[in-house]
Amino acid sequence: MEIYRIKVTLRSVKPPIWRRLLVPADMTLEQLHQVLQIAMGWDNYHLHEFSIGPERFGVPDPEDRDTINEKKVRLAGVLGGVGAKALYSYDFGDGWEHTIAVEKVMVPEPGQAYPVCVAGKRRCPPEDCGGASGYFDLLDAIKDPKHEEHESLLEWVGGVIDPEDFSIDHVNARLAPMQRRRAKAQGS
Repeated sequence: MEIYRIKVTLRSVKPPIWRRLLVPADMTLEQLHQVLQIAMGWDNYHLHEFSIGPERFGVPDPEDRDTINEKKVRLAGVLGGVGAKALYSYDFGDGWEHTIAVEKVMVPEPGQAYPVCVAGKRRCPPEDCGGASGYFDLLDAIKDPKHEEHESLLEWVGGVIDPEDFSIDHVNARLAPMQRRRAKAQGS
C-alpha cells in the first residue's frame, strides 16, 4: 500500500485555507470525502462531487448517469501519482470548491496511523454562510459591533470565530475513528 501526501486548498478564499494530509492510496473516493469533511471542518450537510479530468464521481443518482459511484473508485485508480489533481465540490448552493493535488507518493511509516493531517492553515468557513462572499461579509459583521447584524450573526455562529484558528490535533482526534476502523480492517 502506498501513501499519498495531498494538499487540499479551498478556492476563492484569500489568504488561503488549506490542509496537507497523508492518505492511503487504496481508499475510495467516498472515504476521501469523509476525510476531507473532517480535515476542512465541514459538517457533511450537503451534496458533493469529485471532478477528475472529464469524469465526475459522487453519490449515485438514477437521474444522473454520468456520475460514477465514488464507493467503487480507489484514489490510486484516478489520482495515479505526483502532480495528479482533482476538484472537490461541496455544497452546490454555497459553491465551495477545493483543489486536491498529489504532492508525494510514499511508503507507510511503521506505527503511523492513516489518514492523518500533517499541516494546515486557517479555519474553514461555517456551513451555509453563503459562499466566499458571504463568509467575508460574516467576518466583517462579527468584527464590527456597530454592524446591524453583529449580534444575530454572533449568535448564529456560536460566538466570535477566529479565521486564523486551526488545530491539527483537533483534526487528527476526529480522524482517529477512521484510523482505528482501517487498522481493524487490515488486521493490525
